[in-house]
Amino acid sequence: MKNKTVAAWLAFVGGPLGLHRFYLHGMGDTLGWALPIPTALGLYGIQRVQQFGQDDQLSWVLIPLLGFTIAACALVAILYGLRQPQQWNARFNPQASADAPAGLTNWFTITAIAAALMVGAAVLMASLAYSFQHYFEYQIELAREISQ
Repeated sequence: MKNKTVAAWLAFVGGPLGLHRFYLHGMGDTLGWALPIPTALGLYGIQRVQQFGQDDQLSWVLIPLLGFTIAACALVAILYGLRQPQQWNARFNPQASADAPAGLTNWFTITAIAAALMVGAAVLMASLAYSFQHYFEYQIELAREISQ
């Protein structure tokens, strides 16, 4: 039986590592194995900023990968938590009845939804702000070079 609350928390906390995909679809899930790649690249981007400073252009691309991956996993946690019990059990527990306890929503599920909404929105906005700021700073520098 695949529990909706466990899946929502795994998507929120361990989503960038693919834990929710492994829980729901098994260890052979391709997307579950692919999720750590943008996470690792984003962490590498953070390391590059610490090592080379904020003018490192490669980190401008890598850091948002981490943010967008975290935000996408938070969205998945919200979608899991808001799914109707009948739909959840039909998709992930087809051998169980439509009103099986594994698909029911409880306060732990609601807490996962609220936490995923707060953290996911904050990370998404921070990633967008970081990306746009560095993109426009780069464009201004290019314009200055052309004008001189």
